[in-house]
Amino acid sequence: MLEKVLPHAILKTKPDLELRIRILKRDGVIVNDMFSGKNNSGFG
Repeated sequence: MLEKVLPHAILKTKPDLELRIRILKRDGVIVNDMFSGKNNSGFG
């Protein structure tokens, strides 16, 4: 399933996949906070 979503990512082991998913979730939270957070200083 991840191969369809991330075709250029070279992920071969379960720890690599788990790390990649955690990074994507973390970055998604940061971007979400930038655009819709309470303390965005008018950025969004």
